[in-house]
Amino acid sequence: MMEPVSGPTLLGFDVILVGSILAGIAAMAVFIAIYSAVTIRDPMAKRVRALEGRREELKLGLVTTSAKKRQSLVRKTDTTDKIKDTLGNLKVLQQSQVEDMQQKLAWAGYRNKEVAVVLIGLRMVLPILLGGFAFVMLYLVEIYPDWQYKRVAALAFVVFMGYKGPEIVLKNKANKRTDAIRKGLPDALDLLVICAEAGLTVDAAFNRVAKELGRAYPELGEEFTLTAIELSFLNERKQAFDHLAYRVNLEAVQGVVTTMVQTERYGTPLASALRVLSAEFRNERMMRAEEKAARLPAIMTVPLILFILPVLFVVILGPAGCSIADAFASGVTSGGG
Repeated sequence: MMEPVSGPTLLGFDVILVGSILAGIAAMAVFIAIYSAVTIRDPMAKRVRALEGRREELKLGLVTTSAKKRQSLVRKTDTTDKIKDTLGNLKVLQQSQVEDMQQKLAWAGYRNKEVAVVLIGLRMVLPILLGGFAFVMLYLVEIYPDWQYKRVAALAFVVFMGYKGPEIVLKNKANKRTDAIRKGLPDALDLLVICAEAGLTVDAAFNRVAKELGRAYPELGEEFTLTAIELSFLNERKQAFDHLAYRVNLEAVQGVVTTMVQTERYGTPLASALRVLSAEFRNERMMRAEEKAARLPAIMTVPLILFILPVLFVVILGPAGCSIADAFASGVTSGGG
C-alpha cells in the first residue's frame, strides 16, 4: 500500500493545511465585508422610531387628565418591580444609588430609567455567580494546579470585575457617546446660527439641524431631535433644555443650554450668542488637536526605542558584522593552513 504523502511542514504544522484554513477564513471575511457593504442601514432609523415613541408619550401626557392613565405612561415591568422589592427588603437599595445610575444611563443613551434597578441588582448577583464559578474552576477543578498565590489574586479579580463590570461597560459607552457628540457640536452650532438668522423658531432649528447632521453624527442628531420634540410638547422650554443638559455629560452642551435659557428669558439675540459659542468650541477643538500632536513625540519614544531602533541597528550593522565575521574566519583559515 502507498503511504499518504504529507505536505511540507513548518514548526511541526502542515503548511498546506494551515494555508487552506487561512484561505477559508479570508474568503469568509470577504463575504462578510461584501454583505456589510451591501446591506448598509441608516444609523438614525432605530433612533427615529424610539423618538417617535417619545413623541407619542408626550402627546398622551398632555391630553390625559386622569391619574390612572398618567400612571400607565411610566415604563415599569414586573421584573424591575420584583428586583426593586427584593433589593428593598435587603436594605441595599437607596434612592441616591438609583438616581446616580439613572444619570449614567442617560449619559450612555438609555432612556428607560427602570434599567437602573436591574444594573444595581446585577452588581450584587454577578460577583457571587462569577466568584463561585471561579472558585470551582480554580480550587475544585484546579485548571491551573501550579498556581498558589495567583489563585487568590485571580479570584479577587473575578469578583471585582463582577461588581464593577457593568459600570465599566456603561462608562465606556457613555465616554464614546460623549466624544461623538463633542465632535459634531461646533458644526451643529453653525447650522443653528444659520437657521436662527433665517427666521426659524428654536424647535424648528433643532429639528432641521438634527435632520442635516443625523447621518454624520447620529448621537447628536438623536439628542437634537428629542429636544425639538420636547420643545414642541412641554409646557416650558426650559424643561426641554434642562433635559438636554441632563442627558449629555459635556460642558459645551451645558453652555449651549445656559445660552438658550438666557436668550429665552431675557430676549437677547440668539444668533450672535450661538456664533460666539461656535467660535469658542472650534478653538477648543483646535487646541485639543494641538495638544494631542504635542504629546505624540513623547508617546512615540518608547515604541521607537523598543521596536524601531533595534531593527534599524540590525539592518545597518548586520552586513558589516557578517563581513567582519567572514574576514576573521578567512584569516583563521589561512593562518591555520
